Amino acid sequence: MEYEPVIGLEIHAELKTKTKMFCDCLNNSDEKEPNKNICPVCLGHPGTLPVINKKAVEAVIKVGLALESEVPEFSKFDRKNYFYPDLPKGYQISQYDEPLCRGGKLKLFLSNDHQESLKEIDITRVHLEEDAGKLIHPEDKNLSRFARQNLVSRSARNKKSTLIDFNRAGVPLMELVTEPVIHTGKEARLFSQGLQLLLKTLGVSEADMEKGQMRCEVNISLKPKNQKELGTKVEVKNLNSFRAVERAIDYEIKRQIDLLDDGEKIIQETRGWDQVKEITYSQRSKEEAQDYRYFPEPDLPPLHLYSKTKEGGLFDLEQMKSQLPELPWQKKQNLIQIYNIPSQRANLLVQDDKALLLFRDTVTKLDPKNRERGIPLVCNYLTTDILGIKEKEDLTWEDIKLSSDNFSQLINNLASDTVSSRVGKDILLDIIHSNQNVGEIIKTKGLEKISDQSVLIPTINEVIKNNHKAIEDYKKGKENALQFLVGQAMAKLKGAADPEILEQLIKDKLRG
Repeated sequence: MEYEPVIGLEIHAELKTKTKMFCDCLNNSDEKEPNKNICPVCLGHPGTLPVINKKAVEAVIKVGLALESEVPEFSKFDRKNYFYPDLPKGYQISQYDEPLCRGGKLKLFLSNDHQESLKEIDITRVHLEEDAGKLIHPEDKNLSRFARQNLVSRSARNKKSTLIDFNRAGVPLMELVTEPVIHTGKEARLFSQGLQLLLKTLGVSEADMEKGQMRCEVNISLKPKNQKELGTKVEVKNLNSFRAVERAIDYEIKRQIDLLDDGEKIIQETRGWDQVKEITYSQRSKEEAQDYRYFPEPDLPPLHLYSKTKEGGLFDLEQMKSQLPELPWQKKQNLIQIYNIPSQRANLLVQDDKALLLFRDTVTKLDPKNRERGIPLVCNYLTTDILGIKEKEDLTWEDIKLSSDNFSQLINNLASDTVSSRVGKDILLDIIHSNQNVGEIIKTKGLEKISDQSVLIPTINEVIKNNHKAIEDYKKGKENALQFLVGQAMAKLKGAADPEILEQLIKDKLRG
């Protein structure tokens, strides 16, 4: 039987506010000392009262406006009751039936496939809650040195035990839930990557998955093709990379198909992801909404978000919408339409603000007569060579000395055929590390492109004289031998020649 996977995502993102959601403790995800940023409020001590962080509410509404969600006039917080060691109150302040944002959509705009990039994933809701603490296992090899030396007793290190760091408890946490309209692991990955980029663009979250600032949970079920009724849902929790999101879904789809083909039933449960074995494993049976016994949070007033009559309310939605920055999919569309950049290269630029800024600044400084040829060169050198060097040498943008003035000067020389592409790459490597003036490099090293045959022919004669075997191989029909000869000539000329001209001259010489 042929099955259709039906997938929904639940994505949590820690918001970038100065303080926590309901108290004045610092919201610092980089804090290494456990249990430093805590107080009676975020630890749930009796008699304490929470106070809503307005900036966190504003951040979620910004996300909703960018996603074209409906923002209701009124919203409220609820208590979600469950017991777990890292939840100090014994309940979580969250939102249930009146979230900050309803509906919305996000295109899979980071796809290189045009049709796929236009697909819209419908969003159910975006709401706000508080994060839980973090469980620490002393036997974990990744445990910080501080915790190992100062917090974990010798007896605990020698046994299986669990410690709790409450620094994260009470941090404002946005949760976004999609409709079950995703059908592949790739679609889920593209959605998650697009959402992360949006959160960074809006400045509401760093959304660093390695630091746990963004966590994904996927709900997966299978149903026979053309059947409306959904199958039994399985949840895979706490996926901490985009690769894990895609791989976990692909594995789970195959696992469920194999079970159904063998006549077995799918059990509704929560599963984890083993990133070493790349398999899911059973954790516990899946909770239902009634298991959490939601009820309105009695210690917090309802929120009057805005007024349709323009009087009262916490926010001016029209003003907030007008102040949204250029959104990632808008950046990509503009790059493609204005500069005629391929989708794949546009994706690289929109995911790196510094690269995009360098691209735009450099293009504005090109000589007008070089723009048509220069813009593709800027794009190619930036997305291939500069980003490649940055990754290979593990550089930050602060390490890269290259300025847009110097980069544009290099591109102008390439576009006007003053220097060869081979020389261009060598110069680029120099100016990335030093930002030395391109004109000075060309002049002092004598790198201007050589097109004078009176200079090229003697070099070609020398190469032919010293490479008899390559010449014999070429005459036997081995084209690689010709490229070898061109390479030898280029090396002698320090790359300052057009390889196509050299190739033609060598061919002419060998025919003669």
